[in-house]
Amino acid sequence: MRDQSRPRHIPAAVSAAFSSPRFSATLTHLILGLAFATHLVRSLMGWPGLLGALICLVLLAAASMIARRHSIEWHGLLPVSILVFLVWCALSVLWSEYPLRTLSGVGYQLAFAFLAIYVALVRDTIQIVRATGDVLRVLLGLSIALEVLSGLLLDLPITFLGVQGNIALLGPIQGIFGSRNVLGLVSLIAAISFIIELRSRSVRPGRAAWSIALAVLGLILTHSPVFVVVASAVGIAALALYWLRRTPAENRWLLQLSLLGAAVLTALVVFVARAGIISQLNAGSEFETRSSLWREMWRLVDLHPLEGWGWTGIWPEKISPYGWLDFVTNSQHASALNAFLDVYFQVGLVGFLSFVTLVILAFVRSWLLASNKRPVVYVWSPLVLVVLLVTSAAESTVLVEYGWVLLLICSVKAAQGQSWRRLLGPSLRNSLDG
Repeated sequence: MRDQSRPRHIPAAVSAAFSSPRFSATLTHLILGLAFATHLVRSLMGWPGLLGALICLVLLAAASMIARRHSIEWHGLLPVSILVFLVWCALSVLWSEYPLRTLSGVGYQLAFAFLAIYVALVRDTIQIVRATGDVLRVLLGLSIALEVLSGLLLDLPITFLGVQGNIALLGPIQGIFGSRNVLGLVSLIAAISFIIELRSRSVRPGRAAWSIALAVLGLILTHSPVFVVVASAVGIAALALYWLRRTPAENRWLLQLSLLGAAVLTALVVFVARAGIISQLNAGSEFETRSSLWREMWRLVDLHPLEGWGWTGIWPEKISPYGWLDFVTNSQHASALNAFLDVYFQVGLVGFLSFVTLVILAFVRSWLLASNKRPVVYVWSPLVLVVLLVTSAAESTVLVEYGWVLLLICSVKAAQGQSWRRLLGPSLRNSLDG
């Protein structure tokens, strides 16, 4: 009888393990670690290794979500804007001229989307910030260590990772991330996370101090002109939020409108004076590479303006029209080097409008939460979104892997506090969800 009753306890034990906070915390670290370290994993194990790790994490997250189903708030689970964009990208397989590649691109996108939604649902914002900080401390430390090994100890490049060993010349370096622009972006996100950890007193001051120094070192050594602009935008946004959070609630709406007007005016001035700004940043050659690619993309957009060519996420090699773009620009590209143009090119005007709606709602909701909620942890989401959205003018990072994961985490967490469906009465909300 004892042997027959023992198996009955196994499902309960397994369910308890998958639903435990420790399992969710560990899985969150693994998810964020894989999202940020995709270049490293691909370099070490290739696409099969990366996809195998991704599938394992999806299965573990699904098991954990099932085990925790009674503790998750399912009403208004996802912002509608996320669903619309994902559905339209998936539908693009119907008109894509490369349906198998679109199918794989959509699957890759949905896998990371599911992992991001899992993290947003089972972890609090401060727990997500702590997990992001822990992951980026390791990855940035590994990047600097490999650069020192390559540039100072061995004086040889680490070819399979793309590490050139330029740290002896004080940069530019790229660490384990494959390019200096990605290292700069990750360093800036890390700096925001480390400062929030310090301000929220979730780590000791000494640990926060050396973490911030590590992020600043990584940012400086990239020598990326793009992140002079991005870091400036983040600094301005941080000052604006500091001002808003110290303004009395009854006067806050007027300040919000003033800041919105100032942001629009600044954006117009930057657009008009873009040539001079590029010249001052000494980014002319880098911008010319992007400009030639964008001109050819705009010509091809006219062939499929409404529906686009079909979703791929990361650009495939030697598949039309991407092979043609590489040929015309005499350079190989994995993206359009502009997230919004990339979306327009791949999924047309409909996809572009749904993506813009997604990012606007995510930013506005997170900004309002950061303005009105007292805990400093709410500042993390809007500042990370500023990094992602400003960078989107020069990179397509926000569409895939860690950029996509962070965008969806911020969107879901913001919707949990500012969703219009939560303003409805319980009976009306239940009837809509039913």
